[in-house]
Amino acid sequence: MRTADWIRNHWIVLGLLAGLLAAPAAQAVPSYARQTGMACEACHTVYPELNHFGRMFKAGGYTLDNLKAVRDVSGRREEMLSLSGLPPISAMVQISYTQLKKALPDLAGVGHSQTGTVDFPQQISLFYAGKIAPHLGAFVQLTYDDASSTIGMDNADLRYANTLALANDRSLVYGVSLNNNPTVQDLWNSTPAFGFPYAASSATVGPLAATAIDGTFGQDIAGLTAYVMWNESLYGEVGMYRSAKQGASNPITTAAGPLDGTTSNVISGVAPYLRIAYEHLWGRHSLEVGMYGANLKLFPGGGTPLSGPVNEFRDVAEDFQYQFVGDEHLFSLSGTRIHESISWGASYAPDGGAVANPKDDLTTLRFNANYYYRRKYGGTLAYFSTTGSVDPLLYPGPADEGDPGVITSASGSPDTKGWIAEANYLPWLNVKLSLQYTHFTRFNGGGSNYDGVGRNASDNDSTYALLWVVF
Repeated sequence: MRTADWIRNHWIVLGLLAGLLAAPAAQAVPSYARQTGMACEACHTVYPELNHFGRMFKAGGYTLDNLKAVRDVSGRREEMLSLSGLPPISAMVQISYTQLKKALPDLAGVGHSQTGTVDFPQQISLFYAGKIAPHLGAFVQLTYDDASSTIGMDNADLRYANTLALANDRSLVYGVSLNNNPTVQDLWNSTPAFGFPYAASSATVGPLAATAIDGTFGQDIAGLTAYVMWNESLYGEVGMYRSAKQGASNPITTAAGPLDGTTSNVISGVAPYLRIAYEHLWGRHSLEVGMYGANLKLFPGGGTPLSGPVNEFRDVAEDFQYQFVGDEHLFSLSGTRIHESISWGASYAPDGGAVANPKDDLTTLRFNANYYYRRKYGGTLAYFSTTGSVDPLLYPGPADEGDPGVITSASGSPDTKGWIAEANYLPWLNVKLSLQYTHFTRFNGGGSNYDGVGRNASDNDSTYALLWVVF
């Protein structure tokens, strides 16, 4: 396969994966309720959004408990073992129905596909979520995905955490996180891994482009980060990530590694990660502002050696989250802006490379407002936008007259914008019924005939009904 064709197909696949990963896995699991003896509302507004207490529980390593435990103490009275009386296991089931506004082409013949898709289930997850040992806890998720009909590792966050008591009733929480998706360890719901939409259909059409930190490499990299939180307000975290490809094997050893040039997008060295945030509390209100980012230098691989020039993705993002948590009324407003600068050191060549420009950029915006009454009735209104450089090789149009289009860009632009409206009903705190509508005003660079084959942006609108149960 020509390099230009490979990079084109590769970025189409990445765009599809980013669309699937835009539906984050739940971090609200009953394991924590059983472990602490507290109902879901102690840590959440409505799951999976965390309140301040929930954020501190996460920063503390998921170890707060209120259960009888199997314990062992050394001769020096050091705690050697603390096993919960109940295993911290829980499960999640999602069953959904998705309706596309306009059917997709039927590649088996002249016609079109069905517009409606039943996912029974869309997803089933098992969680180990809670205390492992003194100061050590975990959030580990295994997921069955109906699109691939496979069971695999989903989001994972293993933590060691401790707290220092400082003068004047101040505190310092410190810890380390071993995780497999940048921002999965974050405390706020304004960053990508656990940001809105908290659930989304896998049967919709996803755009071509997404930034690297926006779930694109989730579960394909692993990192170790260290963090501190001063006085439950000022938070800082730094860390490094390496490639940890799932489902990739070395053709010589037939084992999981070492990675070689047959694997695509392998990190050169380590990718640094940074997070800074400040949260202010007053009464029932809280406000967080912060920034986060990562810098990934990637070997293209896919048939080229893992050496020499790299493609560099530098992501810098800002975020905020406001919450009001009342007895009956709950409201939150959050958003993020991610700017990505891309340098195609390995893929650009003036006389015919895989991309048209030596440098490209992407900017993603997301804002959402949530309201709930008595944690039973509520909804969300959200805006999303991704814009960037015009690059007809990176974001290609139809390859030939027989190309069905849909996931192409006649203009070579990644620009995609739209709105999401969602209504929710929770008959119980661990059961949610959702009805979500997604409307695109632009898709892959255009509003009408964006793919060059006659499809409009709004043709990819979708209605999504979901039953979401955690137990």
